[in-house]
Amino acid sequence: MHQIHLKAPNNWINDPNGFIYYKGQYHLFYQYFPYAPQWGTMHWGHAVSDDLVNWEHCGIALYPTKWADRNGCFSGSAVELDGKMYVFYTGVRYLEVDPENIHKPFNEQFEPTQMMITSEDGFHFDNWNEKHAIIPPIENIAIGNRIHTRDPKVWRGKNGWYLILGSSLECKQGQVLLYRSSDLTHWEYAGKAMNEALPGWGWECPDYFESDGTGILLFSAMGMEEPVGESQSHSLCCTASFDEESCRMSLSDQYQLVDYGKDLYAPQTTTDAQGRRVMVAWLRMPHPTEEGWIGMFTAPRVVEYRDGHIYFRLHPSIRQALQKPIDCASQADAGIYCIRTALHDGEELKIGGYRIYRADGRLYADRSALGEDSEGHQMVSQTPPVQDGYEIEVIVDKNVVEIFANDGEFVITHVVYELEPQVTASKGVELQMYTTDSMEG
Repeated sequence: MHQIHLKAPNNWINDPNGFIYYKGQYHLFYQYFPYAPQWGTMHWGHAVSDDLVNWEHCGIALYPTKWADRNGCFSGSAVELDGKMYVFYTGVRYLEVDPENIHKPFNEQFEPTQMMITSEDGFHFDNWNEKHAIIPPIENIAIGNRIHTRDPKVWRGKNGWYLILGSSLECKQGQVLLYRSSDLTHWEYAGKAMNEALPGWGWECPDYFESDGTGILLFSAMGMEEPVGESQSHSLCCTASFDEESCRMSLSDQYQLVDYGKDLYAPQTTTDAQGRRVMVAWLRMPHPTEEGWIGMFTAPRVVEYRDGHIYFRLHPSIRQALQKPIDCASQADAGIYCIRTALHDGEELKIGGYRIYRADGRLYADRSALGEDSEGHQMVSQTPPVQDGYEIEVIVDKNVVEIFANDGEFVITHVVYELEPQVTASKGVELQMYTTDSMEG
């Protein structure tokens, strides 16, 4: 199935994994429970795209076969070396199993091991013979928490390979652990990085890269203070400096939300065919769709650092695909369309019952009128004060609305259900609407 927003083929998906441009195609793996539309024993699903616009599911790539991953192949990343794809992930073994649900641990008692598997073509993985443990469970509590250390992201430096893990110090402070290798197989611990000014008792899904010479760290922080009933875990970003020789990383005191809708989680990046840093992320959904699936991903975004701010811009391939002018949302191909406009203070845009408006120099999005289950999900979201102007670009799909302020200065993404296609705006607000040509073929 071809789609701008990659959605679960069926049942449950969450974190994107192993995102890589490899042998002329984009490969995106993802956490997948193939048996029901709920979280369970993790497999890696697999999808590919030639252009970041049209995606095709390719079935299951990784599944539990070893003692160390018997209860799940959890999140990780992929790199290429000498034409082979090297995949790194966290294998999980439950120390105690929930007697009412064998797909869940009892009392958070589980053991993570960092593992590796290779593929000659990115499609075929020998789950029975080619898996190797590369980093055993943490033994020294001064380094990190044995349970909450996971999600290896690997990148190539000037003089070798580096791996970063999300972790926690005594379940009180989030941190990352750093490792290095000369051959992708043998890894040595090289240090940690944390900053008490940054929130979360634990961090997961870390991703380090550079933009315009500035280091950026993406991480998902668990245990942030939020209003009662809302999620306590959110994806953040901050600037970071990394010295390869000493393998030391320092983190800024200042951070941004990756997305101010707060549905987004576990982002992962790679470089696209043109060398741009491109990101996708999981969109947390409160309940399955009528079709029986749950979980989808954002449209790809380009991450850039400029003038002290981290931007998340809609990828040019998506914008290029949305160029067919339409007069109303009902003309949209497969219900996918884009709205380009400008909103000043006091002005608003409505999509069915979904409201986007600007006040006090901030951009707001309100989905409370849609009447959906709000447990764990923020109904009204707002950006910090907007600095770059008044332009907004809105991407609408059946189950998601993505709002880009000033080409990615801030983004608000909301999961939606039963979104009506009526689009209206305040008097004087001019709307330009576009859709795609047929997504099939």
